[in-house]
Amino acid sequence: MSSLVNILQLRAVPVSVNLALLALRAWLGLSMLLLHGWVKVVNFSAMVSHFPDPFGLGQKTTLILAIFSEVVCSALLVVGLFTRLAALGGAAAMAIAFFAVHNSQLTGQQSGELAFIYLAGFAAIVLAGGGRFSVDATSHGSGPA
Repeated sequence: MSSLVNILQLRAVPVSVNLALLALRAWLGLSMLLLHGWVKVVNFSAMVSHFPDPFGLGQKTTLILAIFSEVVCSALLVVGLFTRLAALGGAAAMAIAFFAVHNSQLTGQQSGELAFIYLAGFAAIVLAGGGRFSVDATSHGSGPA
């Protein structure tokens, strides 16, 4: 019975917060960069005329800021360079997407569910830092990056 409990509680899997932070950074950063940011770069001219502009900065400026967040901040997040600042950029973009563009809707046709989930992941990294397996940690000691 105790071996079944050990299996169900995954006791054979080592606990590593640093490895978990690396996985979270890589997963969020790469998926944001490849599935969202790069699409905006490649389709910039087609997207600019109908890109949401919730703060009146202009569609082109807003799209450029979104690309910066989704490409540059995501790439920094993956390698763990300026990790908290990069995650803050991602969190800000996802907060704008969820609250201003999707009107805080978690269900329905215009759901912001994905932005909400990304926001949670980016916020976790802002709070926790990049962990030991980041450029920040190797260049600034072993403390939170």
